[in-house]
Amino acid sequence: MSLKRKAAIIDLTTRAFEIKEIPLELRKKYLGGRGIDAYFLYKLIKPGIDPLGPDNVLLVSAGLLTGTTAPASSRTNIGAKSPLTGLLGSANMGGFFSAELRYAGFDHLIIQGKAEKLSYLWITNDSIEIRDAAHLKGADANETQTLIREELDDEEIKSMTIGIAGENLVSFACVRTGPKNSGGRTGMGAVMGSKNLKAIAVRGTKPIAIADPKGALRYHKELIEYIHTSKYTEIMGKWGTNFIYDVTNSTGLIRTKNFQQNQFPNSEELECEELEKYSLGVAGCFGCTMHCRHKIRLKEGPMKGQYDEGPEYTTLGAFGTEVANNKLHKALEGNYLVNKHGLDILEVGSMIAWAIELNEKGLLPKALLGDLDLSWGNMDAVLKLTEDIAYRRGELADILADGPKQAAARLGEGTLKYNIQVKGMSALQSDERATPSLALGLATSTRGADHLRSRPAIDLYHLPEQALKAIYGKEGLSSDYRDYAGKPWMVTWQERIYAIVDALGICKFQTVFLSPNMPKAEEYSKLIKLITGLEFSPQELMEIGERIYVMERLFNNREGATRKDDYLPDRYYDEPNPAGLKAVRGKYIERDKYEEMLDEYYDLHGWDSQGNPTSDTLERLGIQTEAGSLL
Repeated sequence: MSLKRKAAIIDLTTRAFEIKEIPLELRKKYLGGRGIDAYFLYKLIKPGIDPLGPDNVLLVSAGLLTGTTAPASSRTNIGAKSPLTGLLGSANMGGFFSAELRYAGFDHLIIQGKAEKLSYLWITNDSIEIRDAAHLKGADANETQTLIREELDDEEIKSMTIGIAGENLVSFACVRTGPKNSGGRTGMGAVMGSKNLKAIAVRGTKPIAIADPKGALRYHKELIEYIHTSKYTEIMGKWGTNFIYDVTNSTGLIRTKNFQQNQFPNSEELECEELEKYSLGVAGCFGCTMHCRHKIRLKEGPMKGQYDEGPEYTTLGAFGTEVANNKLHKALEGNYLVNKHGLDILEVGSMIAWAIELNEKGLLPKALLGDLDLSWGNMDAVLKLTEDIAYRRGELADILADGPKQAAARLGEGTLKYNIQVKGMSALQSDERATPSLALGLATSTRGADHLRSRPAIDLYHLPEQALKAIYGKEGLSSDYRDYAGKPWMVTWQERIYAIVDALGICKFQTVFLSPNMPKAEEYSKLIKLITGLEFSPQELMEIGERIYVMERLFNNREGATRKDDYLPDRYYDEPNPAGLKAVRGKYIERDKYEEMLDEYYDLHGWDSQGNPTSDTLERLGIQTEAGSLL
């Protein structure tokens, strides 16, 4: 059955490995993927360790439903202690890797120690081998995948790789699979690099037995039909997340010139229709019928002829609004570079935009610039600096490669004021000064400034209160995204539903994220029973989602995180929106109301005033924080 996949404990130092069954008790408490990762991270990582040292543990995990008849069941979760934040490291990516991992017999890889020399893992049908990767040194993230397929003579091999940024321990290096999919956040590529692990290659042919195959197929068809009745699905299938740009920019909800503006004029070339000039069609991940990514061929400039996939909405911020570039082809060049070198695109754009503003304000030492003209809209300089960061080439790039907090410490603590980050991780290009619910989710997320772990994006849609009640299960939720009242409830609800889908291995685009008309806990309850035979009520699933989030919070608390880390940069409170529609113009986050939201958020979780889960909460959730392990 789909529950029979195993966990492999791999010690790169001793080159030994052990294969263990995943206990049913662990499944019932955390499901899989991000859920079981949260448990393992808390149990296996000692507090205070160096994230780039051999004591860090790298987790690579498939979701409970990955590779099955569940729609969009493609996601891989990657976890460790983050070299970027020093707190929870957790990234999630689509593609085909985790499905292949399950077909090879494994749900979880627990990777410890450090290889003596550059290596890669070769995993196939219950077999694990540590192979020499000297010939892969310096290869980019895409090239590495091709070279491994050629070496092992199998075009069906799926690999998770790092590029030169991971080898050089850039604190926000990402992991990559396929031409597009990235586990972008929290520096998991740097953790791989620190372990001398260039790649993990998998190939599997083991079947996954389904508890009720006919019922699962019938329900799959029903869910696909439901998902495709949404206008959102049609838009995503045509433009991908790029459609968000038009809305946020016209409203004034987009971060421009780092954080100096909230609207980017004269940027028609960044609007989604412009993609038609470059697109060769669309593609999707395992088990997905939405097909939200474009296949791109660059048509001009020094990268003319290169193939890439994307871009995402994030690209239009990182290499568009944040650095004041209004040329789509330049943003696509940036997208290609970060994919090639294995960099978190969001972090790159934010760090470079910060550096440009520092330079503009005279806070960046001229000696660091050399002949680099670091100014708004100068994409030649931005793209050069992107590559320099990947290679840690030059002092400025080396500083930026350390991420917000470490870079600010090197440049002078006064510079951190201008960096848009939370817990040491940079924020998306959105501007949340007019949206308290999004601001709260950004500030309290367990992995740092985050739009993927708690964001109630549908709060922007002015849904009627009755519709909000039907989704969130609570009366009195305001349909005005500028209101503060009731927003903590929305954030905590989204935390739980996102934790569930990450534990199941399902894509967030097919849950309540960008559309209210997507599957929720009720649908996941049916899917789990049909595919695995396990029975959970929707309420039990939401409790599992809460348990996962609390385990992540416990990890951070143990590393020293408290209430002080659940705030936004001062600019959110002190600098009102200068532009946009009347609804957002002049808006900022009010400190007293934010404090009230944060208190309510803690109360809803059952945490004390400093954000520590209480003993009653731990008992209610059945969380075992004592020594020992369920594995």
